[in-house]
Amino acid sequence: MTNLPLKKNISRHPAFWINTIALVLLAVVPPVLFISGQPFWLDVFTRLVILALAATALNLILGFGGLVSFGHAAYLGLGAYAVGIPVYHSLYGGMDSIASFNGFLHIGLAVGISALFALLTGAISLRTRGVNFIMITMAFGQMIFYAIVALENYGGDDGLTIDVRSEFPLISLDNPLTLYTVCYLSLLLVLLIVYRITRSRFGLTLQGARSNEQRMRSLGINCYRYQLIAFVISGAICGYAGFLLGNFTTFISPEMMDWTRSGELMFMVILGGAAFLLGPVFGAAVFILLEQLLREVTIHWHLPFGILLILSVLFFNGGLAGAVSRLRSFKNQ
Repeated sequence: MTNLPLKKNISRHPAFWINTIALVLLAVVPPVLFISGQPFWLDVFTRLVILALAATALNLILGFGGLVSFGHAAYLGLGAYAVGIPVYHSLYGGMDSIASFNGFLHIGLAVGISALFALLTGAISLRTRGVNFIMITMAFGQMIFYAIVALENYGGDDGLTIDVRSEFPLISLDNPLTLYTVCYLSLLLVLLIVYRITRSRFGLTLQGARSNEQRMRSLGINCYRYQLIAFVISGAICGYAGFLLGNFTTFISPEMMDWTRSGELMFMVILGGAAFLLGPVFGAAVFILLEQLLREVTIHWHLPFGILLILSVLFFNGGLAGAVSRLRSFKNQ
């Protein structure tokens, strides 16, 4: 976790081992379930890892930057449509080009378009603070939502089926285990990127602006520039998560970029522990697995699910990762 001190004995901290065990379980359990004849759970874990990746992107600005964005699901949608639209034009739009199936092209479009949209909207949104910032990010997200709904050529509100997944040399995303491996390795890479960012001077400045922006400005630091760069990085990573989500579901619709989806991402970050590196991973795991298990118990799963989530937020100060990080101090009492 990012909040752990940089000491030689960091490996002795219980949180270090819990984080390590969690990542190992994500690497081992889903493939084992798939090989043992339970492919359904591999799909559940694939969705879990993709959303954990998106929540990690949000955590960069929410947890470490103190910027509560309510429109990050828009980047998920943009990344997914960056896969679906080129494939649609190649198959049904008369654009007979093998490049339309190229996975590197899809990644470039997903990351590039999401980063550009984050730059344009972030440049405006970051001029505001507090509730105004929350509302304007949600407004921009809904703007994209209704724009996609209006595009009837791409299914409009009914969505768009991705008939051909992104193609890479020597890698077939049609294989569920291969797709999960790509998603899992992508999560590890993003965690490493966020870790390096938050440990850098840039990340420390971003966290300083979260704690006391006025004091940082008095030191001559342009907080707006740092926050905007973080906002763009976060949007780009979330767009990449959308690329993975599009290839996983093979069906995309405006519903995946609705403000309620942004709320789910935000809840994963808060539940797992904002400003903790693996907080979003814990939050996504609890959110997805608890939702799935309650669905199998009762059709009225929303009520116990909502109550449990509310109680966890009320009684786990700092989220699940925060509770884990306090294990050592509790042990020493």
